[in-house]
Amino acid sequence: MMVAEFVFYLFAALTVLSALGVVGSRNPVHSVLSLVLAFFSTAGLFVLMGAEFLAAILVMVYMGAVAILFLFVVMMLDVDFAQLRRERVRYLPLGLAVGVVMLVELGLMLGHHHLVEPPVAAVAVDNTLAIGQALFTRYIYPFEVASLILLVALVGAVALTHRERKRLHRQEISQQLARTREDAVELRKVASGEGA
Repeated sequence: MMVAEFVFYLFAALTVLSALGVVGSRNPVHSVLSLVLAFFSTAGLFVLMGAEFLAAILVMVYMGAVAILFLFVVMMLDVDFAQLRRERVRYLPLGLAVGVVMLVELGLMLGHHHLVEPPVAAVAVDNTLAIGQALFTRYIYPFEVASLILLVALVGAVALTHRERKRLHRQEISQQLARTREDAVELRKVASGEGA
């Protein structure tokens, strides 16, 4: 078996197993970690196919979007963070395992170009450059509209999840600027030997 075939079967098996972990886990933290591993393994498959741009987009956009989405879910659910800190040790082995698998996959992806010669057509055409030229010339207006829609959605999600906290001490800038010396300083005459 060639090295490229081994790497393909490894990434495919990890993608399927982590996808099963996403739908089979009862804990949302485990589901998100499995989803991140599934995205990372799929990005490895894209690199093997010569679609580096799709792999980079999958890692940067989708993994980042999943992290943001999970953050908003945690903010909306009013999770007890003290309990999460106590259970941090319990989730540490799974997090370390996912991190090690992702590092191994990253090493295999980066080493893939040195192990297997790409086809001649893949060397002649740089798909990342071609996609970038098409995206920022021909499709610049739909790209900008999509960016604006995502920005509005992000601001809306922050506005929906923002809560006013009652016990916070807020600064009143106008009151601070309106203070005079008489309001802030009290002069006392202290006799000798009576001061602390």
